[in-house]
Amino acid sequence: MSSISIRGVRKAFKGHEALKAIDLEVRDQEFCVLLGPSGCGKTTLMRIVAGLETETEGEVLIGGRSMKGLAPRHRNIAMVFQNYAVFPHMTIGENIGFGLRMRKTPPAQLQEQVRRAAALMHIEPLLERYAGQLSGGQRQRVAVARALAVQPDVLLMDEPLSNLDALLRLEMRSELKGLLRELGTTTIYVTHDQTEALGMADRIAVMHGGRIVQFDVPEQVYRMPATRFVGSFIGNPPMNFIANPEAQAALGCEPRAGLILGIRPEDLRPVPEGGLVLQARVVEMLGASQQLTARVGDDLLRVSLPALPAITTGQTLRLLAAPGAARWYDPEGNLCP
Repeated sequence: MSSISIRGVRKAFKGHEALKAIDLEVRDQEFCVLLGPSGCGKTTLMRIVAGLETETEGEVLIGGRSMKGLAPRHRNIAMVFQNYAVFPHMTIGENIGFGLRMRKTPPAQLQEQVRRAAALMHIEPLLERYAGQLSGGQRQRVAVARALAVQPDVLLMDEPLSNLDALLRLEMRSELKGLLRELGTTTIYVTHDQTEALGMADRIAVMHGGRIVQFDVPEQVYRMPATRFVGSFIGNPPMNFIANPEAQAALGCEPRAGLILGIRPEDLRPVPEGGLVLQARVVEMLGASQQLTARVGDDLLRVSLPALPAITTGQTLRLLAAPGAARWYDPEGNLCP
C-alpha cells in the first residue's frame, strides 16, 4: 500500500507561513493534482513529501509509515522536475539507470529495469544517444523513464510538462495519464495549469495562500467551486460573479439576500424575449465556440456560446441562466447550500 497521509503540516520560512496546517489523504494508486497559482505552497508541500524540505509542524506518512527524519533516498519515491535534469554527459540509458546505480542495483537487474522503463516511454531506440541530441519532448520522456525505473512507491511530478509546446503537452498529458493508471503508481502532480488538472487528476487539491481550499474529483471542483477563488481560478473563461439583485432576477435566479450569484459562462443561454438585456462589447471566435464579454453594472460578464449563429460586437442579447446552474456565495466568498 502506497497511500500518502499529510497530517497538520505547517511550514514557515523566516516568519512567513508558506503552509498552514495542511491535511490531505491521497489513496493508494491515486493520481492527485496539487493545483494553484504561483506562491500558493504546492511545490513546498510536494518537497516536504519528498523529504527535500522539513516541515515546521505535522508529519507525512507513506503506506502508513511516518517519514519523520527519513532522507529522500529512504522513502522509495521518485521525482520528475520542471527542467527534467537530464545529465548531458551520460547516454540516455545511463540517465535512466542513474537512480538504480545509486541504489547499487545488480547490473543485470539494472539493465532490465532500464529497458522496461525505456519501453514504457517509447524511447528504446534512443538509449545510446546523449541528451544534447534529443528534443524537449524526448528529454521529458527520459526524465519520466528514469523516475519509473526505480519502481517507486510514490511518484512526485513538479510542472513536468510546462516547458513543452501546446500540442506536445496535450500528447504527453494523455500518455502519462494512461501509463500511470496502468502501472497503479500513487502520484502527486503539481501544476498551475487547470486544463492539466481537470484532464489528468483522480482528485484535485486546489491550494490558495498556503491552504487547501477544495479537494474533490474534477467534475465537482468545476461544477461546485467551494469558494469564489476556486470558481475564478478554474474555468476558461472563469465563473461569473454577479452581486446586483436586479441582474440576478433578470437571469431567472431568485435573488438571495446578501449573496453573490456565481454562474459559468456556458450556462448562460440566449432567449428571444425576457432575460437579462446586454450588449456584446467584445466577441472572440474560438473555432467551435465564441466568447463574448459584456458589462452589467460594475460586473464583467463572460458568455460562451456555440460558434453559430455568429454574434457581432455591439449586438444586443437577452440571456437566462440554465436551470440548476446558479451557485451562491456569501460575502467571504464561501459556497452556500
